[in-house]
Order: sequence, then structure tokens, then C-alpha cells
Amino acid sequence: MTTVLETIEGGTRYLEKRGVEDARRHMQMLVAHHLGCTRMDLYTQFDRPLEEAVLAPLREMLKNRGEGVPIQHLLGTVWFHKHEFKTDARALIPRPETEELAEWILSWPLPESQQVLDMGCGSGVLGLTLAAARPGWNVTLVDVSPAALALARENDAILKLGNTRFVESDLFDKTGTGFDGIVANLPYVPASDRDTMSREVLHDPALALFSGADGLDLIRRFVPEAFRHLKPGGWLVMEIGHDQASQVTGCLESSGFTEIEVKTDMSGVLRFPAALRPA
Repeated sequence: MTTVLETIEGGTRYLEKRGVEDARRHMQMLVAHHLGCTRMDLYTQFDRPLEEAVLAPLREMLKNRGEGVPIQHLLGTVWFHKHEFKTDARALIPRPETEELAEWILSWPLPESQQVLDMGCGSGVLGLTLAAARPGWNVTLVDVSPAALALARENDAILKLGNTRFVESDLFDKTGTGFDGIVANLPYVPASDRDTMSREVLHDPALALFSGADGLDLIRRFVPEAFRHLKPGGWLVMEIGHDQASQVTGCLESSGFTEIEVKTDMSGVLRFPAALRPA
């Protein structure tokens, strides 16, 4: 029989030949998933023989990964902040930058009671993270995609939160108004970038990625509407593309926002604009 170590080494070579980055770690993740253990546990099981009942579905996953299916879709879950979330092709795979955004918001000295809206919630990781960490907040999660919203509801059910609601809406059409805070990770990729993107990223829904020639079509609609739907003194924070800070700042200014700042992400990219509606 093939051992755990032999399977990892053979799968790693297979993925490397197909241009998969971080091939060994991904192969370890696949093996650990099928054995119901952690990657670290594998180091104590290298000599363990694997039966065909394990190898057959593992080969299928390995083939799919070699063809560019994201590891997160194959495993079906991803860790974000302090929770494990379901993830699949219905919504954008959560990025580390969005986790930075959640942690930044949670570091603010905000009131214990807030009405917060997560616009373009996708799988719900951002809004649900805020709702889980701040049980006194009421968080409304909004998406135009019914499939993405269904995934967000499934994640909400796993977390068993009682301070959330879900709205299918094209931006603010059906959300109501009077929010203390709005967070948004809207599509911001220029359509022209499609041909340069990795095959893994292109497994995300196009609706969650692309927004016009410069990636800002939806953001230009969103910002002035967000101003009108915030309470006086309310806050707005967003995630944007690596070269969009000056344009988004201008949009915030022209819409009436004040105290505008743009925080960098861990890579030093101006990634997170934040602003206030004047009181």
C-alpha cells in the first residue's frame, strides 16, 4: 500500500508539474482533509498505509486542484478571524486583506449598540465576524446575488448568531436607512485585468470581481448612496484595489464625507478607506 509520505510526495510532484504554487502545503491539506486530522498530525503518520477508499477521492481532488480549482473550494471551508466559514463557488473566497479590515474595525472604540450594514457581503465573513464579536450590534448583510446570500445564511446558521438579518438588494434598493456604520468589500477589479488573473481567482464569481473598465463603476454608485443611508456621525469603511485610493478619496469628498483616511494593508498597499458622515 502507498503510505502517507509517499502520497504527499507523489501529489506534490503532480501539482508542481501543473504550476500550482505552494504545492506541498496544498497536498498536505488534501491528505489531512481526507484523514480527518491536521497538517501537523501528518508528521506522526508518514508510515501509515492508505487504502483505496481514501486514495480514490483524494486522486479526484488532486486532479481538480491541478486543473486550477482553488484549495478552499475543494476543502469547503476557510478560517477567517476566529471562525471557520463555508466557502464555495457561490461567493468570493475570503482574502487575508478582508480579515485585516475586520480586525481594524473591531479595534475602534465604537458604542456597544450599533446598526451596521455589510454591503456586498458574499459568503458573509466580514459582517458575521463583526456580529459574532459585537453581540450588541445589529448587522444587516446585503448582496445582489441570491446564491451568495444563501451561503451567508448557511454560515450564519453555523455560528448561531441572533443579531443578523439578510437582504437581497441591488445596493440600497431594499435595505432601509439610518445605519450607524457601513462596511463594503465590493467588486473593484478592472474588466481588462481578466486575462492576467490566475485560474484560481477566476473560479470566483465574475459578479464579485469585476466592475467596469477601471473597476470603480459600482463604488461610484455606492459611495453617495452610502452617505444618504448613514445617520449623521455614521462611519463608512471599504476595501479597494491597490491603485484606487486617490480616486475613491475624491469620490468620498465629493459625496460629503469628512475625516477621510486610507489605511494600508500588511503589504503596504493603501487598501482601506474610512470616512464619516458629518454630525
